[in-house]
Amino acid sequence: MDPLMLPPRVGSRPHTTPTNPHQQLDQHPPIPVFEELCERLFAMPHVIEQPSAISVPGARALWLSEEEARGPQEAFMVMTEFAHVHPLPDGSLHVALPPEVAEEAVRQGWAEQHPVARRGLIPSNVCMVYAPRSSEEVDLVAGLVAEALRFARGAPE
Repeated sequence: MDPLMLPPRVGSRPHTTPTNPHQQLDQHPPIPVFEELCERLFAMPHVIEQPSAISVPGARALWLSEEEARGPQEAFMVMTEFAHVHPLPDGSLHVALPPEVAEEAVRQGWAEQHPVARRGLIPSNVCMVYAPRSSEEVDLVAGLVAEALRFARGAPE
C-alpha cells in the first residue's frame, strides 16, 4: 500500500468526542476484526506491547526500545509510544503518523487530527485512525501503523 494513495473510506466518518478522552462513539469493530487488528499490530517487528502511558485504562500501546526509537520527536506521543489501540467497544487508534501520511489519511476519511493536536499541545501529525470495520480495513489500518513504525524508527521510505 502506498500511504499517499489511500482509497477514500466508504461511508460517513464515525462520531467522536471533541475532547479528552478522545473516543470513537459509533461504527465500532466486530470483535473478530478487532482481534485481527491487534494480532497484526503487535506482531510487527521491533514493537513492544505495553500499556499506554497517556490513554484510557486498557489501551494497548505500541512502543519501541530506546535503541530502535531513532525517529524525530513528532514520531512519538510520549516517550517511545508511537501508537495505541483503544479497548472495545471503541477499537480506534491514536497514531503519530508521518505528517504527509496524516494529511492523506484525514483527507481520505480514515482519520482525524487529535483534538489536543489541533490545540497545538502535541504534534499536529497525531491522529485518531478510525476502527476498522472489516478484514480489508484491517489491512489498510495496519499499513498506516506500519508507516508510523517506519517514521518512529527513523527508517527510510
